[in-house]
Amino acid sequence: MTRAKTELQSRARELRLAGRTYDEIVAELGVSKSSVSLWVRDLPKPQKTAEQMHAMQEARWAPHRQRQAIARQQTKLGAAHEIGRMTDRELFLLGVGLYWSEGAKSKPHKLRERATFINSDPDMIQVYLAWLALLGVEPGQIQYRVMIHESADIGRAEQFWADLVGIDVAALQKTTLKKHNPVTVRKNVGENYRGCLVIDVRRSAELYRRIEGWWYGIVWGARSTA
Repeated sequence: MTRAKTELQSRARELRLAGRTYDEIVAELGVSKSSVSLWVRDLPKPQKTAEQMHAMQEARWAPHRQRQAIARQQTKLGAAHEIGRMTDRELFLLGVGLYWSEGAKSKPHKLRERATFINSDPDMIQVYLAWLALLGVEPGQIQYRVMIHESADIGRAEQFWADLVGIDVAALQKTTLKKHNPVTVRKNVGENYRGCLVIDVRRSAELYRRIEGWWYGIVWGARSTA
């Protein structure tokens, strides 16, 4: 056996012990696959690492996941087109339900008749503001305040919410900071975490009473159709 061939054989065995496949060894050494098979056949078949196994699984499932993602998106787009253009009455009823599920409510033991809405979803905030505009609430009646964990990027969150509702950051009320608890494992972290926006309508006791009445009207109407 020539010296060069001996070196190739030794290198092939090193690569095999390092977990390389026959094809990878052939590609690196430029020898035939039959030669590689002969040189390393006594060596144990290399076991794939956890990373390699994960990569193989991802490659296997990637087409299926892509098809699922496309199907989900098509379903959502189709459903969105089913809504079409909303009438004022539809927005009115939607807003009542939205407020009663997410807005502050007066309690028998704590009378607080004021329209206050808190949410972290920008889309929901915009729908709520469209509803207030439909009701004739003037922009000057509305106060905004950010509520966020003290460990977050507060300035960035304030700018985001101010831009969303179309006001200057200076027009926001003083931000409410939530105490950071290092023991709690929070999921709402990262650059997309912006806390919540509090929307408070000043002098809104009468509006709150009407909202409560509207909600009861919806409940009675639903019961009458049952």
